[in-house]
Parts: sequence; structure tokens; C-alpha cells
Amino acid sequence: MSTEQTTGEHPFDTSGIEVGADGIRRYTGLPVNLVRVLFAQAATRGERTAIVELGGGQLTYSELWQRAMRIAGGLRESGVQTGDRVAVQLPNGVDWVLAFWGALLAGAIVVPMNTRLAPAEADFILGDCGAAYVVRPGEPLPDGEPGELPDPAHTDVAALFYTSGTTGRPKGAMTTHENFLSNVESVIRCRELSRDPAVRHATLISVPLFHVTGCNSQFLGQIALGGTSVLMPRFDATAFLDAIPRYGITLLTSVPTIYELVLRHPALATTDVSTVRTLSYGGAPIAPELVHRLRTAFPNARLGNGFGLSETSALATFLPHEYAGTHADAVGFAPPLNDVRLDQPDAVTGVGELLVRGPNVVAGYWGDPVRTAETFVDGWLHTGDLATLTDGIVRIVDRAKDMINRGGENVYSVEVENALAEHPDVLEVAVVGVPDPVMGEKVGAVVLPKPGTQPDQLVASLSSFAHERLADFKCPQFVRVIDGPLPRNAGGKVLKNPLRDAAGWVAVPR
Repeated sequence: MSTEQTTGEHPFDTSGIEVGADGIRRYTGLPVNLVRVLFAQAATRGERTAIVELGGGQLTYSELWQRAMRIAGGLRESGVQTGDRVAVQLPNGVDWVLAFWGALLAGAIVVPMNTRLAPAEADFILGDCGAAYVVRPGEPLPDGEPGELPDPAHTDVAALFYTSGTTGRPKGAMTTHENFLSNVESVIRCRELSRDPAVRHATLISVPLFHVTGCNSQFLGQIALGGTSVLMPRFDATAFLDAIPRYGITLLTSVPTIYELVLRHPALATTDVSTVRTLSYGGAPIAPELVHRLRTAFPNARLGNGFGLSETSALATFLPHEYAGTHADAVGFAPPLNDVRLDQPDAVTGVGELLVRGPNVVAGYWGDPVRTAETFVDGWLHTGDLATLTDGIVRIVDRAKDMINRGGENVYSVEVENALAEHPDVLEVAVVGVPDPVMGEKVGAVVLPKPGTQPDQLVASLSSFAHERLADFKCPQFVRVIDGPLPRNAGGKVLKNPLRDAAGWVAVPR
């Protein structure tokens, strides 16, 4: 395997780091597990507000601990044992937080689930992880007497974050306590967040908690600092802006699509955003022009671009404020613990597959040794993203796995193609991203119909057909019907670049 490793250059705090026998850098002095982190906050900052749900309730750290302990007791009384999987099918809110911590305090493995999955998709994940208990909306949270407190090891699996793969089959990324804690520490250092107990932190979480950005980098980052997480059950630009002065929001992290909608909102001009000291973006490519507008709209904030995957427990690279203006097209440097390298970089362009190594890289895929061995090789994670690497700065240039990024939601083309190929009138289908000024990309399907099929009827029927099999955000919003075979290379693989570049998209009725 031909590789090119980085020089390790980055501008972040590297104090208190040691290198293990495996060559991986680790922070010294980290807590053993997440349970101890929450216990410490409840014991020392019990009266501080930990969670606020917009339109709902709120919890202090003491209340969060006490209620989570009762949920843990209820789970045990329901038969949940150490290492069992507890799936959480809830939207952002107080109940999601209680279910998450209750499962951990029961010694279980949490499985945060995308609330937008179609029933068949959710059923697959529940079956794949072997969930012993499912926390569903509209059902009361389990309740029971608190029991013995678990004390998991650093390397014990704490959660499974399911991510779709190029084959269309979801994979459960096994996230250990060490993965979580390493990511949290890197987030604090890369964003230069104060550890002074007198400093008050508050973040507005506008992205789903079932994604690693919302959970690992925002929610758990605030728990570690004793800060407040203000949760949006659903995104609304008016509520977003209203929450900033109301709760004294100091930290914002979201996807470019949400920032675009906020910057377009007329209420921004009269909203006091002076408390925002840190503003991060990620989850999708961002236009340099949008970065400039964010700097203008939030003048007191340090900006930063975060890039990561479920397999890196969130943060894989970070571009700090000092580089945001001159390198807006980059995703930044490796955090203090991480090594990044390119696999088989092109001699002319320098483009190769991005590989990542560090203690935040997950332990593998749940119950899938084959794909674990394919993706995690000699301690390195193969991200599937094509990148360049210059002076320690990573730039993502393409997606080797043909992933579509719809406003921060990852849509894998093969998964959608597999679903649409079942349509009785579809002969061939290829799915690509269609550029969109707000969402970044939307899902487009290029379809070759079977002989005798009326194109207009096919376009109309594809929408309902897709919605029966896929989550809404994965369903094609554009279709192009062609009258000849899909372009392929000599090996028979569909050539998607010509399909992306062609015109003639027809909007699918929603």
C-alpha cells in the first residue's frame, strides 16, 4: 500500500499527551468513562442547568443524574443486563437525554436511532444490534429503584451509531468510552473553550442528537464543561435566533444549510448575538462566501470548520479561526491526538484517500468482521473520502463512495438505487447529487424505463414508491428519464460524472 503520512503539523494544544506502544497518542488524565463525568458534574455543579428543551422542560445536573438513575433501575427491572443494547427512537429533547444516560447508568450500550428512518430501515437496525429494549415516542420512560452504579472500562463499548454503507446495509460503529472522551477533549482544545469553572458555556443544538456532531461534540462536550445544552426538537430559524439572547448562547455548531437559512432570516438584523463566542460548521461543504457572511453576522465569534465521521466519533480534522478566511475551502488540521495520511496519492494532483488514526477511531462495526477488516487496516481508518494534504491542511475534493450530502444528512446512492431498482417499470437507475443553493445537494435519480413505460407516469409513481421504502430525506427530489443505457466504463461500472453534469432534471411532486 503506497501511502503519504502527514508531518503532524497543527496549531492545537498538545500538552499532557503520551504515545502508546501502538503508536497512538492519548491524553493523560482522562476520566475512565462517561458515567464518572456525569457523576462529577452532579456532585459539584448539581444546581447548574444542564438541559433545556425549547418548548419543553429543563434539568439541572442533579435532576439529570437522579432521573437517569431511576431510568437505569427501570431498565434493569425490565431485564436489561450489562452490555445489552438499548435503542433510543426519540427526537431531540429532555427524554432523549434521560434515555441516553439511563441506558449508560444501567451498564447498557446506547443505540441512538435516526427518527426519520422508514419502518423497514429501523427494523433492520433493531434486529442487527439485537436491541433488548426500545425507547419509543409516546411511551413512558422506564422507572425503577436506582441500583448499583456501573464503572465501565475505558475500552468498553458505550454506543452504536449506525451509518449507511455503499452496499446500502447500515453499519453500527462501536464507540467506546475512550472514543467519546478523546473526542470531547479534542473538541475543547480545537475550539479553545475555557475550562475556568466561573465561565458559563451554553450551546444551541440544532442538529439531531442521533448524529455524532450533536451528541458527541456538542452535548457531551457541554457535559464535560458543566455547561448548558439547549435542544431544538426541530429546526426553526425564528426559534434559533430567539434562543440566542434568551439563553445566552455562547457556542453554535451546525451545518451550512441551517446557517444559510438563519442568515436569510429578517430577524437576524435585530437579534443580539453578542454572547456567541464560538461558531463551528461542518457536515457538508461550505462556500467561502458563506464563511465571510458568518464572520460579519457573528463578529464576536471564533469560527471553525469541523470534519468527521461516525467512525471517528465526530472530529477527524478542524480548521481554526485564524485559517477560516484564507483556507475556507479546507477542513483543517488533524486534532492533537490524530494522525492523517493519504492512501495512494496521485503523482500529479496529490489526491488520495484520507486515512485517520487515533484513540477516537471506533472499535469497528458491530457484528461485521468482514467490513471491519476492510475499513480499519493496521490501525488506520479508511474514510472513503478523497483529499489533498498540504502543510498539514486537509482538503476534501470528492467522495469515493458516491455519497450525497443533503443539508448535512448523508445519503448513499447505492442504497437509493437498490430501492428504486425494485420499481416494476425501472430498467436501470443511477443516483447522484443535484446542486442546490440551500441544501448543498439534493437527491437525483437518472432512470432508464422498461419498454412501453410512459415517462410522465414513471416520474409520478417513483415518489410514492420511494417513500414506502426510504426515509424522506433519501427520496429523489429530481428525476431524469433517459432513452438509452447508462454510461459505463470498460469494466461495466456506471460513470456518474456525465450524469451529474447533464441537464434536464424534472422536479418530483412531493
